[in-house]
Amino acid sequence: MVVYAGAAGLVLEPTSGAQKGVIREALDRLRAGGSTAGGAGLRLAYDTALRYFNPEGNNRVILASDGDFNVGPSSDGEMIRLIEEERDHGIFLSVLGFGTGNLQDSKMEGIADSGNGNYSYIDSIREAQRVFVREFGGTLFTIAKDVKVQVEFNPEHVAGYRLIGYENRMLRDEEFNDDTRDAGELGAGHRVTALYEIVPHGASTEIPSVDPLRYQTASEGTGEFGDELLHVNLRYKPATGPGQFSDTSVLLSEAVMKADGDIEQASESFRFATAVAEFGMLLRRSEYAGDASMEHVIALARSAQGYDSDGDRGEFIQLVQLAGRLFAEQQRPQIGMRK
Repeated sequence: MVVYAGAAGLVLEPTSGAQKGVIREALDRLRAGGSTAGGAGLRLAYDTALRYFNPEGNNRVILASDGDFNVGPSSDGEMIRLIEEERDHGIFLSVLGFGTGNLQDSKMEGIADSGNGNYSYIDSIREAQRVFVREFGGTLFTIAKDVKVQVEFNPEHVAGYRLIGYENRMLRDEEFNDDTRDAGELGAGHRVTALYEIVPHGASTEIPSVDPLRYQTASEGTGEFGDELLHVNLRYKPATGPGQFSDTSVLLSEAVMKADGDIEQASESFRFATAVAEFGMLLRRSEYAGDASMEHVIALARSAQGYDSDGDRGEFIQLVQLAGRLFAEQQRPQIGMRK
């Protein structure tokens, strides 16, 4: 257990989780300090993890912070270079965000991405339980490294498309086959959902035009791929042992066929993910939100609530309801009074 205030210090040597009393005593001794020497703290944490490295174990540094580092290396670039130097030793990084107001969210997410890890924001005991108990395997045990997904739509059926979200995870086309390019990691039992908005071929929706290519010919009109809607390629570096991964990626490919149907016929998980994405576009006041509304988000989420044993989906619905009231309050005309 490493702490950092004006300087970094080792509070507790690596200790078995079975010694809960010893760990709790160390936690109870912690006191808030002044400045935050985040760079020195991370360096000491990595040095300690490397000193006690277990080739048969899960070696990971867990950083709990608001990301406001102000002593030593503090810029995003400096912190990322520090972490990139250490990740090749087989020590991954998880970042937990705490606090409000001065929370440096983007900095901590960038740090986690560079450290082959994940980032979570903890705002309650309930959220901590979700990250460390219910999703423990997917959060702390990596089974696939540098995972990349590439999607190609069939122009016979799709005139245009847009990926919703993942702006900070985009790769250039040529980076997909480049095994030296760092990408995301997948944990045990971890699922990733990517949503695309598509414009069907022949739709009247206006799509920004580009000049025709001189040396390329489109397959449109040939019917070569029949009812294929899209083709998905996935690359990943498989685990070769605990904390060890191949340097060469494995390619998986799958064609997805065209299917008709309304969203009501989709699975509960898909409908709920769609409601979350719609809510995100409303919060960002996205130009692509169209006729999205808080009411539609709530209705869609309720239709997909299902057996909500942990209450996560119900909590989301309550959050949207609260946001809807705040939006309505902001849009209500203000009536001035004259004295």
